[in-house]
Amino acid sequence: MKQIPLSRPDITELEKKIVCEVLDTPYLSMGPKTKAFESEFVKYFGVKHAVAVSSGTAGLHVLVKIAGVREGDEVITSPFSFIASSNVILFERAKPVFVDIDPKTLNIDARRAVEFIETNYEFDGQHLRNKETGAVLRALLPVHIFGHPVDMDPLLELSEKYNLPIIEDSCEAIGAEYFSKKLDRWVKVGTLGIGGVFAFYPNKQITTGEGGIIVTNSTEVERLARSLINQGRGDNPVWLEHVRLGYNYRMDELSAALGYAQMLRLEEVLKKRQKVAEMYFEALSDIEEIELPYVADWSKVSWFVFVIKVKKHVDRDKLMEYLSSHGVSSRPYFTPIHLQKFYREMFGYKEGDFPITENISSRTIAIPFFNNLTRDEIYYVREKLGEGLIKSKI
Repeated sequence: MKQIPLSRPDITELEKKIVCEVLDTPYLSMGPKTKAFESEFVKYFGVKHAVAVSSGTAGLHVLVKIAGVREGDEVITSPFSFIASSNVILFERAKPVFVDIDPKTLNIDARRAVEFIETNYEFDGQHLRNKETGAVLRALLPVHIFGHPVDMDPLLELSEKYNLPIIEDSCEAIGAEYFSKKLDRWVKVGTLGIGGVFAFYPNKQITTGEGGIIVTNSTEVERLARSLINQGRGDNPVWLEHVRLGYNYRMDELSAALGYAQMLRLEEVLKKRQKVAEMYFEALSDIEEIELPYVADWSKVSWFVFVIKVKKHVDRDKLMEYLSSHGVSSRPYFTPIHLQKFYREMFGYKEGDFPITENISSRTIAIPFFNNLTRDEIYYVREKLGEGLIKSKI
């Protein structure tokens, strides 16, 4: 029986060499490898600044702070995401306001979001305020889920109309692009709004073990971000002078060195993942009981995970048990954020509040996906999927 993990980092001799170089220097934090890692992002994304951080969550939290989100404010985001994209709003005692997703892309439905905002908020000349509570809508936080870009144009227009900051959660989408009709060009996700965040957990396209990075074209955002991640240190180089409440959100040199080496291989990595996705489409396209990932014609997906959806007559959990018993790892992606225990308790959410998210969540399965997944392994996954689907029909 084969054993196929859900993910596996792609580490070569180059990464090992560059990481070991750090151990021959006096710099284990705040050193030249961090600067080199940041510089690779500036070059790749064509932005002015990049700030390495300890996690994608840390990067999102920093941008939420910089956007001015404060207690009692509201932020529009998606209920179908890793929970960090909403938790960072709670960190500032603000409220995540969810808008249901597009059933194809699985991203926040941007047009639905615009309609929701225009219906439920009124503009007082300075801020959008909730018509019922008076709470200020302080920012938009779209999530490019599974590496598929959000349809950003409606959100960009709304942002311009009301001077509403956009924070891009691009943690799963390094290298993804979408064609903006508004800008009449292809745009890399993460380069719009006040800033974008990428993350590098071991299952991501590239990894630093733990870590993230903020990219931005704003010198002020970069200045504040560098202060916030370093315990609120001021611009003045006076030792241990702190001018604002900050955090220890710095990335260490070993992680940065690994990330720098991975960035040197980014195009290779993205091509490998594209090839694996294409092999899956070839192998699974004739299985009627599942739906394969959707790719919009205005998007270039950066494959983070490969998530299939089972149809209604399949017991998803029973299928996953069968796969596991035959060495094929799988996971449900994602549990709706609004149905997580403490979100129910805090806000009173219940089943039925966001029906598209709930329906999709009940049917999704992430199957093994990583750079060096072989054709033989993919066809083993196909074989076990086929067997499991027969045994899992309701």
